[in-house]
Amino acid sequence: MIGESTSQLVLRDPDIRLMLRVRDQDDAAAFAELVELYRQRLITVMHHLVGSGEEAEDLAQEVFLRVYVGRAKYYPKAKFATWLFAIANNLALNHLRSKHNKPVVPLNVRDSGPLGPRPAEQLVKDKANQPGQRLERQELAGIVQQALSELNERQRVAVVLNKFEDMNYAEIAEVMGLTVKGVKSLLCRARENLRVALKDYIYMGRDAPAPDANGDDADL
Repeated sequence: MIGESTSQLVLRDPDIRLMLRVRDQDDAAAFAELVELYRQRLITVMHHLVGSGEEAEDLAQEVFLRVYVGRAKYYPKAKFATWLFAIANNLALNHLRSKHNKPVVPLNVRDSGPLGPRPAEQLVKDKANQPGQRLERQELAGIVQQALSELNERQRVAVVLNKFEDMNYAEIAEVMGLTVKGVKSLLCRARENLRVALKDYIYMGRDAPAPDANGDDADL
């Protein structure tokens, strides 16, 4: 019997309802709809994590294969997206560790997330919209991608989920099997590492502002 909290999840998450149709009725149309909803988002996140478009597509396909094969055991305890990205996280980390080296993240930026395009340069405060600065922003996006690739695996996962999938601390904690406090600490270290890596580029083409009263730089 589904508990009250799970019932509430089912009521407010239409993707859970689709997955329950896959589980209970082996509904091919419902599964196809989930694939359509999440395939590109999974590929994009995997691309940022493993550094290869081809490998990202293979891993996304493996995620959906695992979802379908294990459909009979599905039980909604979190949002469908959180559950799905937890599977993706485990696959990506296992893949990275099996390669025994850090991936080189490509410089091209793709769209992801429920809010539409979320380019890598969003990690850096850049409010300029003048046409003459487009090239500068594209170059900066590549620099940010390279900085991302130099984070350790867990930091990279946390940053990508936070910035590209717009997940909050609690959702990232569920995906990564951490506490909320652990996620906050992980993101804090990741942001500091990014700040150091990007210190020469954050204010490209503009004068850097003076530090605040505490001596801190502007937030990424």
